[in-house]
Amino acid sequence: MTTTPTPSLVEYEDAVARFDPVLGIEVHVELGTATKMFDGAPVTFGAEPNTQVTPVSLGLPGALPSLNRAAVESAIRIGLALNCEIAASCRFARKNYFYPDIPKNFQTSQYDEPIAHDGWIDVELEDGTVVRVEIERAHMEEDAGKNTHVGGHDGRLQGAEYSLVDYNRAGIPLVEIVTRPILGTGERAPEVAAAYVRTLRDIFRTLGVSEARMERGNVRADVNVSLRPSPESPLGTRTETKNVNSFRSVDRAVRFEISRQAAVLDAGLSVIQETRHFHETDGTTSPGRVKSDAEDYRYFPEPDLVPIEPDRAWVEELRSGLPELPAARRRRLHTEWGFADAEMRDVVNAGALDLIEASVAAGTTPAAARKWWMGELARIASSSETALEDLPITPAQVAQLQQLVDAGRINDKLARQVLAGVLAGEGSPEDVVAARGLEVVSDDGQLLEAIDAALAAQPDIAEKIRGGNLGPIGAVIGAVMKATRGQADAGRVRELVLERVQA
Repeated sequence: MTTTPTPSLVEYEDAVARFDPVLGIEVHVELGTATKMFDGAPVTFGAEPNTQVTPVSLGLPGALPSLNRAAVESAIRIGLALNCEIAASCRFARKNYFYPDIPKNFQTSQYDEPIAHDGWIDVELEDGTVVRVEIERAHMEEDAGKNTHVGGHDGRLQGAEYSLVDYNRAGIPLVEIVTRPILGTGERAPEVAAAYVRTLRDIFRTLGVSEARMERGNVRADVNVSLRPSPESPLGTRTETKNVNSFRSVDRAVRFEISRQAAVLDAGLSVIQETRHFHETDGTTSPGRVKSDAEDYRYFPEPDLVPIEPDRAWVEELRSGLPELPAARRRRLHTEWGFADAEMRDVVNAGALDLIEASVAAGTTPAAARKWWMGELARIASSSETALEDLPITPAQVAQLQQLVDAGRINDKLARQVLAGVLAGEGSPEDVVAARGLEVVSDDGQLLEAIDAALAAQPDIAEKIRGGNLGPIGAVIGAVMKATRGQADAGRVRELVLERVQA
């Protein structure tokens, strides 16, 4: 396929000032079932290539599919969580196309009769703005295998010496969630797209239907972008950037496509309806293939699978058993914890909500948990380029740390040293306090010795304090803290200094 080179990109701010972007997002989630969608092959991440297969996975002649009930249940629960209608009857179809990772030469999917349809989900942006995204459908299908192109640039087919196919992934259950056109996002289109995918990821995890680890490909997004002159104009020609697997990449892909398409239109050219590949290295996209329409796949009903007619009582049972969904949970915790709106948004955006909730459950206050996770631990995570949840410390250990502070056994300064010890693998906060000898000096005799030494070194301070000038007392406290390696209780030292001077 010959493609016209893209003119120089239009600055993003200029592009969204002159064009109205429209989004459409297709999210695929791998379901966490024990076996595949249509056969008993196990679902195991990282297994040796082509070891998790059966004749059905490999598309061998005469092999017949058998539907996975657990996958259907997960699909219904996803549909319910997205406020969808659950179909009284639906069926599978054959989506016909040839590619080496589809051994049957067709994908078993759902076409005109999806299991869930006509839903919506509210997406909250970082500043608290809520955008409602309408869901057209959520349908079941099977995943394809994985091609590895050897010798080509950046793993691409072009220039490869040979290709390998691993069918372990072929047949893993998927649910694909398709939005209706997302309108009115303007300059915030990239942010809305990323927030939408994050919202779905959180729902999948809450439902327990998938590990939803994007770095493993459990959740993948196909991002459709088009531009039109104004919100009143007809929809423009869209492109579909395939298999984007991080929130940051979703944002960057939308941003690049808006700038690229604006440049194409400014040059008097037409946007081509095509799939595109996203490149992590520089945030650009490149052409894939001209986008096929439904008729190109020659869909027809799958003759080896009967229609699915979920019992209404079962659907209602699943509805009543849904867990508290992320948005409702955030609202509840916001009220219970008493955080300011900005504080709660910071907690959510930092990915600290689960960590703080678990710390509170382990025995500390919301304010204390927030202080550690959003303060010292967030600083350490940022400086080490580590996700907060990946730091080598548990919520229970954070709660124990604060309990030591509350009991007066350590102060905040010592607590930071204890935290460093826990992160270094020295054990629990109790272990670190004991091993490093960090407990606050509470023996008045020891403190008085240090106070007497400080007053003797600065005899004029006692007279100033007696005369009512309490400012110099800080110098005595500082000297005592130094003498005790920061392990003195500053409040108690102040009390003892006043007692000593007035004696």
